[in-house]
Amino acid sequence: MNIRVLDLFCGGGGSSWGAHKAGARIVCGVDAWDVAIKTYQDNFPGAKAVQERLTPDFDPAQLGDLGRIDMILASPECTSHTCARGKRERCDDSRNTAFLVLKFIDHFEPRWVVIENVVHMKQWERYDEFITELRKRGFKIKEQTQDAAWFGVPQNRRRLFIVCDRNGDIPAITPAEGTIKLTAGDILDTCRTWKRGPLDNGKRALPTLERARRAIDALGEGKPFLIVYYGSDAAGGWQPLDRPIRTLTTLDRFGLVEWDNDIPTLRMLQVPELRRAMGFSDDFRMQQGCRRDQIKVLGNGVCPPVMASIVRQITSEFRGQCIVPRSIAHHDIPAIANGREIRSLVAMP
Repeated sequence: MNIRVLDLFCGGGGSSWGAHKAGARIVCGVDAWDVAIKTYQDNFPGAKAVQERLTPDFDPAQLGDLGRIDMILASPECTSHTCARGKRERCDDSRNTAFLVLKFIDHFEPRWVVIENVVHMKQWERYDEFITELRKRGFKIKEQTQDAAWFGVPQNRRRLFIVCDRNGDIPAITPAEGTIKLTAGDILDTCRTWKRGPLDNGKRALPTLERARRAIDALGEGKPFLIVYYGSDAAGGWQPLDRPIRTLTTLDRFGLVEWDNDIPTLRMLQVPELRRAMGFSDDFRMQQGCRRDQIKVLGNGVCPPVMASIVRQITSEFRGQCIVPRSIAHHDIPAIANGREIRSLVAMP
């Protein structure tokens, strides 16, 4: 498969890592944050990594000659869509970054587009307008909400994926048969010992101790569990290890309670564990920035197994065939693949 991908608002590269695992070639990633784009560059040394804040004034031609782009992945800013923002004022400039993707579609004319965001994006007053603009560009569209846990990611993370195809019908994206469901217990390091201390060390905040007490009352002594910091919590501020971890955010919010004999101890989950919680393989490099930066990169990311499934399923019929640029398809020139004539695999104008 020769699918060439441009990733906008790429962060550290979760979408690209998934597309790469599905067999696509990553051509370029664009993001405003230096730590994210350096992480991207570490993991995609053969791709162009551009640190740039995308604004209405940005011309896609500024990315240079990227060659043919078959697929655009994009994760426009979500902070003014998400319910995690609470009652704080929404920023229209942030939400309108979705419309910037249209400029890149017009410039590169890809066959496929996949846009990822929080599910609350559908409540945005301009959402229908945005979908209409995509349809005006000749796309068939399927809006799908996926939970990363369905795809073998040890995390409950529900996200909206707007899947666009100029030519074919879009399948309902489903996990591969036999996908193993993982839990929070599966992400924990067993090969190294992280520093931990007594849960009740005389300095812990009372709400932290109350969360732990609710968990111990429910599970009994001697059972490990996670304390969950921040946000409104109807579950009591903790969770067991036998289900997927709750949604990772940009904050350091998960503490692991374990037991030394009958004494409970506490430590925060570490970056390698959180990387696994996002579905990254251990060869994904996280060496830029401080620990807080790395947690933010992960919390802002897309779970690669979900994007891998999307890319694999929407392009499955084209594996082993070549993809003809639209500039060639415009003249309806046949291509040769595997010794036989085929027609363009991208949309005709």
